[in-house]
Amino acid sequence: MSTPVADPRTVAQALDEVTTAATTGSPRMPGVVAGVTTDARTIAMSAAGVRAIDRPDAMTTDTVFAMFSATKAITGTLALKLVEKGLLDLDAPARQYAPRLANAQVIEGFDDNGNPRLRNPKTDITTHQLLTHTAGFGYDFFNETYSRLARELGVPGVISGKLASLETPLLFDPGTEWEYGSNMDWAGLVIEGVTGMRLGEAMSEYVFSPLGMSETSFGLGWESAGRRATMHHRAADGSLRADHRWALPENPEVQMGGHGLYSTVRDYLSFIRMWLNDGRSDSGDQVLRPETVAFAERNHLGDLAVKRLPGVNPRIANDCEFFPGMPKSWGLTFMINDQDAPTGRPAGSLAWAGLANLYYWIDRRTKIGGFWATQVFPFADPTALDRYLDFETAMYRVLGETSSAG
Repeated sequence: MSTPVADPRTVAQALDEVTTAATTGSPRMPGVVAGVTTDARTIAMSAAGVRAIDRPDAMTTDTVFAMFSATKAITGTLALKLVEKGLLDLDAPARQYAPRLANAQVIEGFDDNGNPRLRNPKTDITTHQLLTHTAGFGYDFFNETYSRLARELGVPGVISGKLASLETPLLFDPGTEWEYGSNMDWAGLVIEGVTGMRLGEAMSEYVFSPLGMSETSFGLGWESAGRRATMHHRAADGSLRADHRWALPENPEVQMGGHGLYSTVRDYLSFIRMWLNDGRSDSGDQVLRPETVAFAERNHLGDLAVKRLPGVNPRIANDCEFFPGMPKSWGLTFMINDQDAPTGRPAGSLAWAGLANLYYWIDRRTKIGGFWATQVFPFADPTALDRYLDFETAMYRVLGETSSAG
């Protein structure tokens, strides 16, 4: 299908209605920035609410957000670029690039003293498995075994930016199951091993610079720090508390390819647009080849499937399943809805999220994509997720109407 013919004023009005509704009433979001793009240009952006619920500063379209797992697709894009350059073999043992992966062992429960029972994995971890979350790593807020390692043995969480947070046991032999976890942080270390650069430097050279993503980085400068949205916590009664002390580590030991970036909605829409446009930037640079994009958007799980995410730490994450009951697979490195979604998103589209209730989708069939950004814990906050789905639904409705009218 071709890019929808859209009246930007009509799209902007519909977008403003959704963001305003999300930040008024009760329960509500403190503030939201959302935007929608075609393969050619950003159609509309909208900001509503405030950056912090206890302060008057309005949310603006240049607000900076901790992106959490929206970072993953950028890391995956860089890995694919290195494959194109002949520098990275997705199917080779990833320890060739990140030697510490050779130490990974599979956990088979705990002994009577509470220590993990470990064995060697049956096969080496590959970078392909890291990109598809089939290597065996988990997260302590989505997996009870990892949660126990954190509670009882003091394993630091990945948000700490510490290498020790990644040197965790595998939950299964590589390639045998799907488990969402710190795989992409390891993929970032693979990239560092291939390039000899820190991850942020490699991202800047191969992704940010050609896409004009000048507001995206690990860490914050003084100017962007002044535009950062404050983290919020949702209480059981639906109220919000601003956490002005929360921030990603300024100088982390590891620049985490799974969650460590700050960015803006405008920058991320440029990234989405590249994927809509067969790997080309707005200026015509071929960030990825069209055949690489086509390869990446395929199901790379085989007979495995994306599972429901159980929120084992309710302060950080609720239980979550996107489009419950619908089969979902995984590409490089996005979730794929294998059937048409009720929002209007067609089967085969790409999507994912960030832990503080950031959500995006990339519909290469219709050539539209969108990004929804806020900063609220826990993940899959019902108000945030429902309003995001309202946003996506509204965009398909108004773009469909304007396309029909055209």
